[in-house]
Amino acid sequence: MASANRINQLSSHLSSNPHAAAMSSGDSAFTHVTQAPPDPILHLSHLHSEDTFEKRINVGVGAYRDENGKPWVLPVVRKAEKQLIQDPKFDHEYLPIDGLKPFYEASVRLILGKDSAAVKEKRYVGIQTISGSGAVRLGGAFLNRFRKAKIYVSNPTWGNHHDIFKDAELEVHTYPYWDPKTRGLALEDMLKSLKDAPNGSIIVLHPCAHNPTGVDPTPEQWRQIAAVLKEKSHFPFFDCAYQGFATGDLDRDASAVRYFVEQGFELLVCQSYSKNLGLYGERAGCLTVVLKSASVVPQVRSQLVRLQRAAISSPPAFGARVASLILNDETMFREWTEQLKIMSGRIQTMRKLLHDALIELKTPGTWNHITDQIGMFCYTGLSVKQVGVMKEKYHVYLTDNGRISVAGLNQSNVRTFAEALDWVVRNVN
Repeated sequence: MASANRINQLSSHLSSNPHAAAMSSGDSAFTHVTQAPPDPILHLSHLHSEDTFEKRINVGVGAYRDENGKPWVLPVVRKAEKQLIQDPKFDHEYLPIDGLKPFYEASVRLILGKDSAAVKEKRYVGIQTISGSGAVRLGGAFLNRFRKAKIYVSNPTWGNHHDIFKDAELEVHTYPYWDPKTRGLALEDMLKSLKDAPNGSIIVLHPCAHNPTGVDPTPEQWRQIAAVLKEKSHFPFFDCAYQGFATGDLDRDASAVRYFVEQGFELLVCQSYSKNLGLYGERAGCLTVVLKSASVVPQVRSQLVRLQRAAISSPPAFGARVASLILNDETMFREWTEQLKIMSGRIQTMRKLLHDALIELKTPGTWNHITDQIGMFCYTGLSVKQVGVMKEKYHVYLTDNGRISVAGLNQSNVRTFAEALDWVVRNVN
């Protein structure tokens, strides 16, 4: 009787629990899982690598390439790596949960400025993260728990922003940013949207080299944006992936963040060393929280540490140690600033060469936006259909929104790219 009752109970449980029933029948418990779409950027790189056409061009991936189309390890990074490895005290022990202190303290000074009132008054929290993506995710989780509000990102923005903030359980909205007519900043529409947003909303901003458009506000436009955010009691959330890489000037690229701090905002700012130090795979980043009072620093740090512990336990060490050596050594820091100018300068040269080639070809339309925009990316204005032809006919790989990584161009392929773009603009509507 007991055995029969047990069988009946098991049958009832299986009929009410399809996942348990699937396991009992030998089927996977995950047969209901749907296929996720491939990451658009990484998938482009895969398609490019699979293409056997000799003159294929990859302008999709957001990574610096030298004149030969190869990854460039900065000489100062090589120098720091050698010094680190030869240090007899070097080990592979865990870092603290909040990371390597000399690294995140130097990162705070780099973005806010060593003379920042927030730095001098010690009303900030810095914490090492898994590059800029990890900083955005940690910042989103912190705001969800302690200052939850609707979060607004630019339209368009870095593709990962939407997924990261949704996974952080924030309600994501957009504000206008790109004006397709002028191929520049849609300032009036942007300001109106920020004014219409509920008071106290979280506003995600790119301080330099906006991804994907390459369009940055002028200093005067930043002042107008800050005025609206202050009027509406909005909370600024800066995502800074390109400090120093955009213009070659670390201070200039941080000027928007520093202005907001001067205006008395509490804010978050995320930093990445993937681009400006070329530490892509080392995942070195920092999240900084600027506060109005030093009295709340211990509490904020404790909660960030708690969130980080639950997510990753502790951040990776090697990249942070390399970056820390460069940030804290006067000679290496100076070498770094010179190498930043090499990278940003080459990109600016490629912009000019592409622009000049299109003018020479008399390509229909206006192309001044190529040199007006800044940083790694250029928003070309190509349609999805035109992008498709670029891939299929010319073996040129770029994202469907028409964004190209200017770093993927060089002296040997820029003319080929311009000719492909010229044909597509003339023949594909």
